[in-house]
Amino acid sequence: MTRIMVFGTFDIVHPGHESLFNQARSLAPDPFLIVSVARDNVVNRIKGFYPRNDEQARQDMLANHPLVDEALLGDTEGYVDHIVGAKPDIIALGYDQEGEYVDTLERDLVAAGLYTRLVRLASHKPDVYKTSKLR
Repeated sequence: MTRIMVFGTFDIVHPGHESLFNQARSLAPDPFLIVSVARDNVVNRIKGFYPRNDEQARQDMLANHPLVDEALLGDTEGYVDHIVGAKPDIIALGYDQEGEYVDTLERDLVAAGLYTRLVRLASHKPDVYKTSKLR
């Protein structure tokens, strides 16, 4: 079993997210997909607004999604602790994920004792399927 982790807000799950999940699952013959759900306070800090659905509702929705094996809440401060706890073999980043943690992710993982492979996934109709456009 290959543990693959993705990150996001996932305020609503749309075909772009499902493409992300499918691309991540395709990275290994025996995938176990872990979805890290951004905490409400983190979303507000990064995006400048709170998600429509609270973190527990978003986690519950993803925990019941057929492509997701495990949905967990991200850290309220920093980001490494919950990744260390999940022990992913691969972290699959979305095409538009950048900034705050992405720039130092590999270094921070190694410092925490993880040698996780990082993969950047392709976009899927970003002009149509982006939560901010669907709000």
